Amino acid sequence: MTSNEVVTVPSAAVATPDRVGQATAIEQSRAIAEVQAAILVAQQCPRNVPAALAEMREACAQPALAERAFFRFSRGGGQVSGPSVYLARELARCWGNMQHGVSELRRDDGHGQSEMQAYAWDLQKNTRVATVFVVPHMRDKKGGPQKLVDMRDIYENNANNGARRVRETIYSVLPVWFVDEAKQLCLKTLQDGGGKPMARRIADIIAAFEELGVTVAQLEQKTGRDTDQWTAHDLAQLTVIGKSLKLGEVQREDEFPPERVTADEIAGGAVPAQKPGKTPPPAVEDDDPTLDDDPDLFAHEEAAAR
Repeated sequence: MTSNEVVTVPSAAVATPDRVGQATAIEQSRAIAEVQAAILVAQQCPRNVPAALAEMREACAQPALAERAFFRFSRGGGQVSGPSVYLARELARCWGNMQHGVSELRRDDGHGQSEMQAYAWDLQKNTRVATVFVVPHMRDKKGGPQKLVDMRDIYENNANNGARRVRETIYSVLPVWFVDEAKQLCLKTLQDGGGKPMARRIADIIAAFEELGVTVAQLEQKTGRDTDQWTAHDLAQLTVIGKSLKLGEVQREDEFPPERVTADEIAGGAVPAQKPGKTPPPAVEDDDPTLDDDPDLFAHEEAAAR
């Protein structure tokens, strides 16, 4: 064989459509035109930063957003918390000239996984962050991973993982100072409690946690002080924990270990009765608001809808 000869290595045949339908061709053209138009509009109508700041500050002052602005879940024996996807989407709306989303590129039921993409795009600055990732059709359980077969379970699992990636892409595009101020304002809103008296807020928190099987003694152990000494910061932290418990992001046993009973209490029949708690549903944090329409036990009366 001389150096000028070309060796052709046969490749595996890849199944591709032999033609593109008219509807598909129209959709491809429409998508290209839509992106070009969005960039053009963003350049011709640049964002007003002071107006975006004012809108963000007004949004973060609403209890309905503040109570959903943070997540909390267990990992490695500890608790991880941070700004949620709900806050990210609201900040992207306030900032303006942004697109974001998540899509399922390919589903492989044979190998039990889905290939997905999440992105956030600042059309005005032409800054785009995208990530492609593979989601196994499995859910972590204490006894080991559980394979998902039901189509609804697979969809919710994909949406949950996709929402986390969208959250990170949005925060990667937004200015750091814009996000930091929003987090501080949401914390302040939680601490203020919508203007409700402190005694009323404490009573509401205790009643809401009782529905989840958490006693007053466990709440006092969590905060490190008696209920009459709770501060606005304590109530804000408990609100975030309660929301995470309700969504199933954390387990009750992780946040509130069972109360220890001494031998003397058992012998004297003074064992405190603990109300059995509800088993939290699997954590679902996604872009479909119909997945979690239950009323929020921790929402204020004037903003108690999701």
